[in-house]
Amino acid sequence: MKLKTGDKVIVIAGADKGTVGTIQKVFPKLNRVVVDGVHTVKKHQKPTQSNPEGSIVEMYAPIDASNVALYDEKAKKVVKVGYKIEDGKKVRVNKKTGKAI
Repeated sequence: MKLKTGDKVIVIAGADKGTVGTIQKVFPKLNRVVVDGVHTVKKHQKPTQSNPEGSIVEMYAPIDASNVALYDEKAKKVVKVGYKIEDGKKVRVNKKTGKAI
């Protein structure tokens, strides 16, 4: 998976298409990501001793990683990711410009 926590992404498919947000959490084995401001769902909390009334909480649900693409703030465009080895380390780079991400 070429996406990491904290990356700026744009949603390219689904109900939230065109929305830009940052990745909060990545699930590589499931190929899913949680993006801030995308795929909001309501979860019902059961009553507990600390919260006797219970509640309804809005949270962000994971979406498939294939529905998001890395986004470049300066160019306002989608970025394709490639890899280069610099100083013995594997670094993600923008395929069009060749600059490190």
